[in-house]
Amino acid sequence: MSNTILNPNPNATVVLRGVSIPLASDVGGAFISDCARNKERLVSDSRICEQYGITPAAFAEIGANPAVRLAVSAEHDRRLLNGDAAREAAAKLFADAPHVLGQILNSESASPRHRIEAARELRTTANTGGERTGGPLRNDKETTLNLTEVLVRQGWLIPLKTHRKDRREWKIARGQLSG
Repeated sequence: MSNTILNPNPNATVVLRGVSIPLASDVGGAFISDCARNKERLVSDSRICEQYGITPAAFAEIGANPAVRLAVSAEHDRRLLNGDAAREAAAKLFADAPHVLGQILNSESASPRHRIEAARELRTTANTGGERTGGPLRNDKETTLNLTEVLVRQGWLIPLKTHRKDRREWKIARGQLSG
């Protein structure tokens, strides 16, 4: 988030916790960003009031300030254009997905196929991040074989004979490498 706010009045301020805060400051920029998130229904009025120590009446009064409205609209437009609003909305909805999938998995009335798909999605969700996912090449056989051929040409791997034509094995080259 940038603390540069589109505002025709660069000296515009907002009173938070009884202190006058310039909109162009870091705290003012964070407040404007949270107000934009409120406009997108990602943050409630009560959460903003609690976070910034203002009453609901003071929040309504701040919202009537033309400089604040303009800054919030500009931040909202910026978030829409760069995808931040959509990402946050999706993340908020995704947080409910494991509960819904758990209901499908445990439902006796759900078809076996739907229950199995729910279990797969839950497993995928539980394994996101880190090395547990297996990396991007885990299920990409063609790319893996192409990269393996590159390693053979560069002398890092030595192809081995196998007893089956549909099977491939390699040995890691040790010692002096060419190239």
